[in-house]
Order: sequence, then C-alpha cells, then structure tokens
Amino acid sequence: MTPKEFLDFAKKNGAVFMDLKFVDLLGTWQHCTYPVDTIDESIFEEGLGFDGSSIRGWQDINMSDMIAIPDPTTAMMDPFFEQPTISVIADIYDPVTRQPYGKDPRNVTLRGVEYLKKVGVADQVFIGPEPEFFIFDEVRYEQTQNMGFYKIDSVEGAWNTNRIEEPNLGFKPGYKGGYFPVSPTDTYHDLRGEMVRYMMQAGITVEAHHHEVATGGQSEIDMKYEDLLKMADQFMWYKYIIKNVARMHGKSATFMPKPIVEDNGSGMHTHFSLWKDGQNLFAGNGYAGLSEMGIHAIGGVLKHAPALLAFAAPTSNSYRRLVPGYEAPVNLVYSARNRSAAIRIPMYSNNPKAKRFEFRCPDPTANGYLAWTAMLMAVLDGIENKIEPGKPLDKNIYELTEREKRRIRSVPGSLHDSLSALERDHDFLTKGGVFSDDLIKSYISYKRENELMELAIRTHPYEFYLYYDN
Repeated sequence: MTPKEFLDFAKKNGAVFMDLKFVDLLGTWQHCTYPVDTIDESIFEEGLGFDGSSIRGWQDINMSDMIAIPDPTTAMMDPFFEQPTISVIADIYDPVTRQPYGKDPRNVTLRGVEYLKKVGVADQVFIGPEPEFFIFDEVRYEQTQNMGFYKIDSVEGAWNTNRIEEPNLGFKPGYKGGYFPVSPTDTYHDLRGEMVRYMMQAGITVEAHHHEVATGGQSEIDMKYEDLLKMADQFMWYKYIIKNVARMHGKSATFMPKPIVEDNGSGMHTHFSLWKDGQNLFAGNGYAGLSEMGIHAIGGVLKHAPALLAFAAPTSNSYRRLVPGYEAPVNLVYSARNRSAAIRIPMYSNNPKAKRFEFRCPDPTANGYLAWTAMLMAVLDGIENKIEPGKPLDKNIYELTEREKRRIRSVPGSLHDSLSALERDHDFLTKGGVFSDDLIKSYISYKRENELMELAIRTHPYEFYLYYDN
C-alpha cells in the first residue's frame, strides 16, 4: 500500500481518525490519534513529531524530540474504536539525523532482516509463536508502605468448586487439568472464537484455539508461521485483540507468565526456520531430520540462551514459570520429543517444509521485535561459527542419575541472572549494527532500576507467613 493508497483506503472506509501506533522498549503499544482530514502524503516522509522522553526505556530528556514515520503497508481499520479509525504502525526516527532511532524495537527487526540478507545465509526467517494467556473475571492488587496483596478470580477456577454461585454448576477445570476439555468445562470456547474472528479480520491466519493446561481460564490461540517482521507486527495485534475482546465481555486477559501458584504458567513456544529461494534450510538427513545448518542454529541458541532470555523471558515473574516441574523447559539441551528440553524438534510431519526447531523458554511478556530478532542473531552466530549443541537428550529427565543431571546446563534462575548474562554476552547481537550498545545498556538499566530494585525493597506477603512469629 502506497501513501496515496493509504489515504484512498481511509476514505473508502469512512475513517474519521488515523491512529498511529508504535512499540516501546518493553513491548507495549503506544498511540496518538489524528483527524484524517489533517494529514496528507507528506507524513510518510516527514513523519509526525512527539516527545519521546516519557516512553519507557527511551527517556533521553536531552534528545526528547522524535518523529514517527507511518508504514503504510501496515494499515487496517481498528475494530475497537467507536469512530471509524484507520490504524497504522510507525517506525521512530531521529529528527536531526533522519536516521532510524536505535532504541525503536521495530527498527531492530528491520535491521535484523537486512543483516540476514546481507550475510547471504538465507533470505527469509519464519517465526511461529504459541502464546498462552489467562482469562480472569477479576484482578485486584495493591502495594503500599503498610500493605501488599493481589487477588485474581475466575469462574473456571478450581478454587471455586465450593463458592455460592446460585447455583454453582461445577465443571471447574482442576489444577493441571485444563488441557482440551470440551464444554461445559471449557467455558471460553465462544470467547476465544470471537477473538479468532477479530484476528482473521485483521489478516492474521489462525491455525487453532483451545483451552490450556491450567485452571482459571488458561487459553491458547496459535497463529500460522510468518515472516519475522510480519509476525512481530501481528503479535502486537494479537495481544491487542485478545485484551480488548475480553474487556468487551467483562473479562480481563493477561499474558503474565505465572499468575496462579502451583499450576502451569503461560509460555510462548517459538518455532523457527530459515529459508532461501523457497527452500527450507533446516531440512536434512541428520538428527530428527535436520540439516547441519539446523543443528548449528540450535547450537547458537543454546550457547546464547541465558542472554536471550533477558529478552525472551523478560520479567521477574517469568522465572516463577521456569522452574523444574510443570513441564517447564529449564534444561539447555535439545530433543526430538522431550518437552523438558529448551529446544524441541517437532516430529508431527516428515514434510521438509515443516522442519524447524521450537524454542520453549520464551513467554508472551516478551517484546517480539527484540526477542525474535535476538534469536535470529544467535542462530546466525551458531551457523557462522559451526557451534555444536552436543548430544540430544532423549531420556526422561526425571529418570536421569544425579551425575547425568549435573552435566546439563539450566536456564538462569532469575531475571537478574539473565540480565547479567546479556551484559557479558551480547557481541553476537551487535553484529551488523542490528542491536545497538545503547539499546542493550538502556534495557538492562531500565530492568534493574525500575523492576528488580523496586521488587528488592518490597516486603513479600509470604514473608509474614514465614517470619512474623520468629
């Protein structure tokens, strides 16, 4: 879609407003809305100015003026505004140098795709994420000097089997018992179906939707794999649609990895493959049907996994999920079928076009632009340096001897450890200028100062249970 076609599309659909969206460093959409009759084709070259000093992770008060240049190819009608509104995703530029802003996550992905083509390894990278989420009826939380609590509730919650609901009809999915039940146990089938319908209207190809393992409304909607940039854009629409459709029905959807204690958390297993001239480069005659390139790609991801998780499992809550048990992928090994391995090679099909690996550690709080581009850079480093991932783990992890277990590397145990790993190991990300040192430094600083430090100084409610009577 050209700028002229964008304006024609807006007119054809009776758009009154244009909603300009861009993503902050942590992966949340920001937006500003303009009357359509005040814009023309010049905005696609000159951009629209705004104050970037209040955007999370940017906040350079001495360089606050920025411009957002809309990408007309991302245009679509926003389904959630009362007034007809055309939505467009923007890239952020420095108004003085007219260069892409180094901390804009979408610009990182654009540079990553350009670097992939420049090195000539492949001409396309496909991403297929499986984001999980919870649907709650209520969420309350507070943290003050003298109080700290949270409370979530769901009509599906296993803890509500005895609640007076006048009448309570039962059929609550039990803890770890929510995988694939039909109605009436799965009460969110129609709600997920409506989410899927909105996604299809937005051009997203959905493969399936279903209830997930945990009680309390855990769900999954799977998108068909797409080109890296397109999928990163789609993921923003995916979360936007799920949250807004839930809100329309008086529900609250969250992508928080571990909101429920002692039940499965929400992950975002990510399927990855490289292609060139229409051929899947990961298909071959090696282990699990992989090519040598595919094996080295896995080697790169496993080598850099601790640093990758600073982007792919980017919250302190992420590491409530990444603990042994609960089908958690905490072991930095690969396997054809073992779901406790960080990387799995799906074996559902022998078709070479279907050959890929699945990185199981990420969760849906990740910024897709940063997490998936970082994965790409780890893959390219593995291929370039022929990094061997070691032997696959095809045994039951719970049946290994203690000696065997000690030989297996594990994911970092906390966000602090992942950020420290990123601090030590990020040269593979800055190749070709894909990630800037400034972005990495700012990201680590923001996470440490605004999340880890704030958590460290706050009393945890469970500490009263442990220590009050000591």
